[in-house]
Amino acid sequence: LSVYHRFYWLMNLNTTVVFLGISYIQHSGAWVLVLLIPFMSISSALLLIHLAFFSLLTCSRQGCSLLTTFRVFMSALKTSCLQYGRLGRDTTSWLDHAKERNGGCYSELCVEDIRFFFTLLLLFISQLLYRICIMQIPSGYYLQTMNSNLNLDGFLLPIAVMSAISILPLLILAPFMEYFSTCLYPSKRDGPFLWACIIAGNLSAAFSVMVAGFFEIHRKHFPSVEQLLLGKVLTVSSMPCFYLVLQYVLLGVAETLVNPAFSIISYRFVPSTIRGTFVNFLTLFNGFGCFTGALLVELVYLISEGNWFPNTLNKGNLESFFFFLASLTLLNVLGFWSVSQRYCNLNHFNAQNISGSNLEETLLLHEKSLKFYGSIQELFSSIDLWETAL
Repeated sequence: LSVYHRFYWLMNLNTTVVFLGISYIQHSGAWVLVLLIPFMSISSALLLIHLAFFSLLTCSRQGCSLLTTFRVFMSALKTSCLQYGRLGRDTTSWLDHAKERNGGCYSELCVEDIRFFFTLLLLFISQLLYRICIMQIPSGYYLQTMNSNLNLDGFLLPIAVMSAISILPLLILAPFMEYFSTCLYPSKRDGPFLWACIIAGNLSAAFSVMVAGFFEIHRKHFPSVEQLLLGKVLTVSSMPCFYLVLQYVLLGVAETLVNPAFSIISYRFVPSTIRGTFVNFLTLFNGFGCFTGALLVELVYLISEGNWFPNTLNKGNLESFFFFLASLTLLNVLGFWSVSQRYCNLNHFNAQNISGSNLEETLLLHEKSLKFYGSIQELFSSIDLWETAL
């Protein structure tokens, strides 16, 4: 767990540097850097990958890839449809039709690991609303920030600074989380602790969106002022943008709690044969959550006729969208809590479901031991013959 805390700490430190660089570009207007910085970054990355190419080559573990998972699913589905959904004597679910002993093309271990993977799909689906809340930073939260007073004693604060503020909680809390999990309670880093972190992170995201709704109501009570932004004079609220810091901080706390927990789940409790598939699907659903958020905004805009996500913020009710999203997230937390009870003791769940994955490795180890034992036996037999000859 400490490894993932350090990984996310370093990754967000890099992100902070990126957003501070964007803030400098917004403030100075040096738009040449918009092309120069990405070009230099990609060139440096390609150079480092080329230098470390041979160090990155490792022997990959044979297992069920994403393509194999899809093929097993389609094979079992096709066989089930051909047999009109009737299960055989040796089958307990439709996925068993893909096994070799039932006429399929895949081994018992591969199908059982994929069955375990499908039991985790609810975890992916439950994080869609959480990802929608996180994606409010470059959408709804930025609209609020643009329509608030960015003037700080004559200095026009770049909007990208607010994204850097949302990363600060992770940079501050990650070392404390590592100390808490490794030094204070090292024996409590099992399933219940990880689920508690995920639920707390989802609650923090829901409260962030709710706080954004209350500040949106509060922002409209401030008198309007004119503000120069991106070469245009905009009429915005005189409420200082620092009032919005709390909602950014709560989203940063949510990321601190959720991301390392899901990473450790994928490492400790997922079979090694499908671990890569699990990580791929986790990334896929994170991206799908972003597209779902964009679709939700479009639906809300069309249904409310532009009132809940207005083109001009002062002429609509963006707070209604925030409260609606917060309500959906709270309901999602309740659903996730009820689902997580079946995975509460992940060590026992892991032992029951993926012990078969380690069976092949154990058999290979025994095979090597038997070969070693046979070679030792031959050695001692040779010694005995040599002594007899003497």
